[in-house]
Amino acid sequence: MPTAPLRVAVVCSSNQNRSMEAHNILSKRSINVRSFGTGTHVKLPGPAPDKPNVYDFKTTYEQMYSDLLKKDKELYTQNGILHMLDRNRRVKPRPERFQNCKDYFDLVITCEERVYDQVVEELNSREQETCQPVHVINVDIQDNHEEATLGAFLICELCQCIQHTEDMENEIDELLQDFEDKSGRTFLHTICFY
Repeated sequence: MPTAPLRVAVVCSSNQNRSMEAHNILSKRSINVRSFGTGTHVKLPGPAPDKPNVYDFKTTYEQMYSDLLKKDKELYTQNGILHMLDRNRRVKPRPERFQNCKDYFDLVITCEERVYDQVVEELNSREQETCQPVHVINVDIQDNHEEATLGAFLICELCQCIQHTEDMENEIDELLQDFEDKSGRTFLHTICFY
């Protein structure tokens, strides 16, 4: 078993739905977790597909909640956005960008291939200082409430299994293969270094 708790980052595009659902579930299971987005702005569904609500990453979940409540309480209640923001503001104050975080993690789990590519690119562009490995794993999760919940439980189970390995570096490939077989999903995996 690892001597220290596994340090986990969960990353999606806007740090709103998928990464926050996983953050919420992992933290309730006492896993050392942080969550991030990789986008340039936070985007939430708006009144039409071509009219999203766009916020800066500095905007708090509370401010987003209040803004959407004023704009159209019925719409944002019906589509679940207010419920999601309510959960988010109970987990942490605001969304965070992965590119702005210089903390080290043992495991970075992304929720879509495009985000995985952005995380790997970001980690590989940084100057290596410690040569400490970080495993980047992609679990494709559709960006809707139901899939975010199912994906969060899968991520939680994966983290718990990795936490209990004797030798993560040598056991992770086999563990991921077992998870692929069991879940019917394909995971991307690479190792970067700090």
